[in-house]
Amino acid sequence: MHTDKLLVSTKFAPPRIGTQTILRQRLLEDLQRMAQCRVGLVTGSPGFGKTTLLAQWRQEMMRSGADVAWLSLSTDDKHLAIFFAYLRGALQRLGIPLDSGIPPEGTRPEFIDGVVAAIVEGAASINKELYLVIDDYQHVADPRSHQLVQKLLDHSPDNLHFVISSRVGPPLSFSRLRLSGQLVELDCAALPFDLAETRAFLEQSLAALKLSPEELHQIHQLTSGWPATLQLVVILLRSDPATRDALREMGWRSDDLQSYLAENVMVHLPAELASFMEDVSILRRFNASLAEAVTGCASAQAMLKRLDEENLLIFRVEADDRQPWYRFHALFGDFLATRLLRRDRESQDQLHRRAARWFAERKLLAEAVRHATQAGDLDFAAQLVEGAAPATWSLDQLSPLLRLLDQLPQDILFSRPRLFFLGCLAYALTARPAKAEAWMEQFKRSGAAQQADEAYRLPLVQAAIEVQRDRSEPIIGLLESFHALPDDYTVTRYGAPALLAIAYSAAGRHEEALRCLDENPIPEAERDAEMALVAEGARTTCYLQEGRIREAERVGSAQLSRAVAVHGHRAASAYLGAATLAEVYRELDRIDEAREILANRSGLLQWTMPDTMLHATICRSRLDLLQDSAAVAMAFLERQERHFRSIGQDRALVHCLTEQSRIALLENDRTYAAERVARLEPLALQYRDAQGFQAEIPALAALARARLLLATNYPDKALAALDILHTYATRFRRGQLLVTGQLLSAIAHSDLLQPERAEEHLLAALAQGSRLGLVRTFLDEGEVLRKLLATLVPKPLANDEGAYLKQLLERFGPGNVGRASESSSNNAPSMLTPREVAILELISQAMSNKRVALTLNISLETVKWNLKNIYVKLGVSSRYDAVSWARKHGLIE
Repeated sequence: MHTDKLLVSTKFAPPRIGTQTILRQRLLEDLQRMAQCRVGLVTGSPGFGKTTLLAQWRQEMMRSGADVAWLSLSTDDKHLAIFFAYLRGALQRLGIPLDSGIPPEGTRPEFIDGVVAAIVEGAASINKELYLVIDDYQHVADPRSHQLVQKLLDHSPDNLHFVISSRVGPPLSFSRLRLSGQLVELDCAALPFDLAETRAFLEQSLAALKLSPEELHQIHQLTSGWPATLQLVVILLRSDPATRDALREMGWRSDDLQSYLAENVMVHLPAELASFMEDVSILRRFNASLAEAVTGCASAQAMLKRLDEENLLIFRVEADDRQPWYRFHALFGDFLATRLLRRDRESQDQLHRRAARWFAERKLLAEAVRHATQAGDLDFAAQLVEGAAPATWSLDQLSPLLRLLDQLPQDILFSRPRLFFLGCLAYALTARPAKAEAWMEQFKRSGAAQQADEAYRLPLVQAAIEVQRDRSEPIIGLLESFHALPDDYTVTRYGAPALLAIAYSAAGRHEEALRCLDENPIPEAERDAEMALVAEGARTTCYLQEGRIREAERVGSAQLSRAVAVHGHRAASAYLGAATLAEVYRELDRIDEAREILANRSGLLQWTMPDTMLHATICRSRLDLLQDSAAVAMAFLERQERHFRSIGQDRALVHCLTEQSRIALLENDRTYAAERVARLEPLALQYRDAQGFQAEIPALAALARARLLLATNYPDKALAALDILHTYATRFRRGQLLVTGQLLSAIAHSDLLQPERAEEHLLAALAQGSRLGLVRTFLDEGEVLRKLLATLVPKPLANDEGAYLKQLLERFGPGNVGRASESSSNNAPSMLTPREVAILELISQAMSNKRVALTLNISLETVKWNLKNIYVKLGVSSRYDAVSWARKHGLIE
């Protein structure tokens, strides 16, 4: 017993859980399986919250009446004698009698079997479940200590459970336990905060700052949910709130973060390993072959294996080939790159040149061009782009191509026709039509257009410019007879039909738009190509133009999920799909999902196609109005108004002015609303004979004027303005605007004491809205419309329309801009979407979120957001409760 007096008692006590700690509910649910398992293994890099997680789990277990002992190890415990002393102390705290029968010599190897037998016998004699947490197991160094633990894991009785936490995978065999289902494993992939946990942590820690959803999303992406880094971000923002304006760089203005990485990650590494890591930090992803080619290190494969095994902030990346690919945690990669830059700029350029040639040899064009450009080897980069086979070029190469173009002299550009074509297209697709237009003029004057084999593609470039000019009629003339070659660029083969379909839709020729896409099908083998996904997004856009919200949701959600899964959150296909789907979700009153889709995609508001920019702008402003305040929405619209004026986008400008007028009327500011309407009038006059997209401008001005006239008690004059809106919406088949006009006409006739006419318009709107799947088009008209709709309840309606009316009335909230309503459990079955029901069915089969995502072919984030919505709708807080509720109400078996 005298040795116990020498033990440090704090090693048997878990750390205190602070008030700012986020409960890791999803991981705790995984650890609940420990009741049926022998061993739990939690491995992860420093700062990923392993200890905090296990402390939370211990608390839950203690509350349930379980006996849980804790042992924290340190560098002092690497020898067997010391390790065993602390292990014995921890087991004694579980009531296992080890004082007698184990002599001091028990610490010698020949006595390990006797030690294990005594522990097993002692634990088996206790009639309760016993749990021992061993934290920081990476400090165990003596092979005999590992031998002792291995024997305990293999032979301990069913009531003795071990939970081991370590920075690296311990040298223990878990294969038998894994095969028998006796092992619970959590690793670096599971430990980071998911988006919901990051949001909860930041909102709790930085309540006074009120970070926007975009900022929350950006911080989550920047840190990849690394808890230690999130804590440092919190410290930084508390000490300097102005840093929120430069979130991407803020980590490197924090000495704490640099020190943390240097002291906790780098300090114990051999110099050659640290240098290797710095060299490969120039790469966004890497494998052994690439790392060896770039660094010249023959042992690159062994180095990567060590980094992977020791969890040195390195993650596996999905890839098509068998060789494993990796990437560094984003902040850690920046940290390493900063260290590399201090060494020698010339050596860094050499690393990029080697990388460029490795990628070029494997036809990985985007990465090859990026590294060649960063090395300053512009001629090689230009050769790569021009020499690439047409079918290999896609939208994921936009960014490296633009970086190259910004550095390339124009004489070189014009001497390379393929590069010129792709350059013009790149500028046109990124909202810089003036530059593309100027290049086109110079190219034609130079005579190169007549000599180049690529000249037949120029109509596509011109059509892309016309899209940015918001002129849809010329696009039809340019592309109706355009035919790409079978092996042409994907942007040519799929971009031309997509642009043509959108132009048809703008002209109200919706059947021709869909036929255009149907007659240019995407081969199954190419469906995941970036441009193929953009083309698929054009179908969603066409459905939204017509107001067919249900079809737009069905096609758009699948397209966006696949775009994100294959190409990432920031891919062009994901960006373009996000603007459309966010508006669809907003219309369906799925507010949180709409906000999540737009979060951290600020480029949608600045540099995409006009239709995309205005959809994202109006959707974002309405989300601000619902979730924040009218002032926030108005401030955002004023910023966007200035932007659209600066780039000459009149239609987007008109949308901003119309929305500002609507919000001002909701706030009873008729003066401001009248001023906005007055600014719309000259634009309506300028575009009174416009076709396609721009024909919308006089209709929107009429809509704004009608709202103002209704608010100032001129319903008869409002009806005259609504006739203009009705004519446009009917001619161009704009379903949502048609319904909006019907609803406002009903309000006008009600004000004129003409209830029969009001009811006629309400019924027409209800029938059209039910067919299209509209929700917020009704809710956004507020209390005055709710009262009118309520008068229809006693009326005989078709079954579908009656159910639709009931659902609409249930969703109305208080006030004129009713928030997305949260249904009670009584009507939850009708409020759950088919996807939510499908997810409930799968989680009832004990599937993980990842497995659900794979089964439904959607992203992991989509699964999580759907689960969150299910919890809100059902009024529950866990998967178990949701499944229980669904079974009780017959929603699933």
